[in-house]
Amino acid sequence: MTQLALVIDLNVCVGCHACVTSCKEWNTSGPAGFMTDENPYGKDPTGTFFNRVQTYEIGEFPKTETVHFPKSCLHCEDAPCVPVCPTGASYKREQDGIVLVDYDKCIGCRYCTWACPYGAREIDEEQKIMKKCTLCVDRIYDESLPEAERKPACVLACPTSARLFGDVHDPDSEVSIQIREEGGYQLMPEWGTNPSNHYLPRRKIRMHIHEDELQRADNPLNKEQRGPSAPVDAPTLDDSTSW
Repeated sequence: MTQLALVIDLNVCVGCHACVTSCKEWNTSGPAGFMTDENPYGKDPTGTFFNRVQTYEIGEFPKTETVHFPKSCLHCEDAPCVPVCPTGASYKREQDGIVLVDYDKCIGCRYCTWACPYGAREIDEEQKIMKKCTLCVDRIYDESLPEAERKPACVLACPTSARLFGDVHDPDSEVSIQIREEGGYQLMPEWGTNPSNHYLPRRKIRMHIHEDELQRADNPLNKEQRGPSAPVDAPTLDDSTSW
């Protein structure tokens, strides 16, 4: 069975939020929208998003790193949100494995939110129904678009190609090859949900810096390089600044 999913490369994600804004734009104007924003410019803004980027700082000073972690619905193969839905609004498509919500059946009870271990479900505060990532199902099957554009909006918007899209059940697909060759992993596999989305781990890069490369380059504002109109005895940036 086909299982469409995203593969996210944490090594090249720069946290620019292009995926967040493009997702919001496409889905708000499409059949999955609209996506409500409450008090967006006020003190306590809230809103509905299918995709969010969480940023963490790891390690201890001075050896710290910043990690940008995009997260959306993982389209689990054994999705716990589906069996708990009392109306059948949450369902998993047989043809491509995408987990969707039938808005006409959703009563906003939030059972799916409590069942999802990844926090991927959000309620639209205005419509009072649950919403989530659809993998842009309305776009990926749109034959009026060029084939190269039949991908989720977040994938097309990513400036570093940190997001890949394809069939993780096809061993010859780009996503399967990346998972296999780059050590792709599932998020929280201990929950037994078998999430379809995978992450490619951050890779440590060793840099060899020679001692002479640590010396500071000449400051163009020092006395020897100042123009003829500047007073010779005036303090320079080197005199007044602690680098």
